[in-house]
Amino acid sequence: MATVAELLASNLHDVFGNRDPGSRRTAIEALFAPDVTFIDPEETVTGWDALEAKAAGLVDGAPADFVFADDGLGYVSADTGVQAWTFGPAGSPAARGVDIITVRGGRITELRTLLHE
Repeated sequence: MATVAELLASNLHDVFGNRDPGSRRTAIEALFAPDVTFIDPEETVTGWDALEAKAAGLVDGAPADFVFADDGLGYVSADTGVQAWTFGPAGSPAARGVDIITVRGGRITELRTLLHE
């Protein structure tokens, strides 16, 4: 069973930072509960398909040199994790934010994204 820290890292790199649809979907099904709730400033969506559409919309529409990267330390407890991130060309982020996950049974049940203004 993955740790909260491992789930945070996999969410950022294997899902939202992954441009390959097949491996991204495999990661989603391994990391997230089927009824996962994803909340960001735009909307709240539920389920694997909706989460996949959100991830695809971010990376598939971005320039090829845009990548997600950790932005500092992650913070974890038994069932919650927080990771700051950047998105953009290496060393010159276009966006910054924080992901907050809730974990039950070794899977992410809620992912909340907050953006830096």
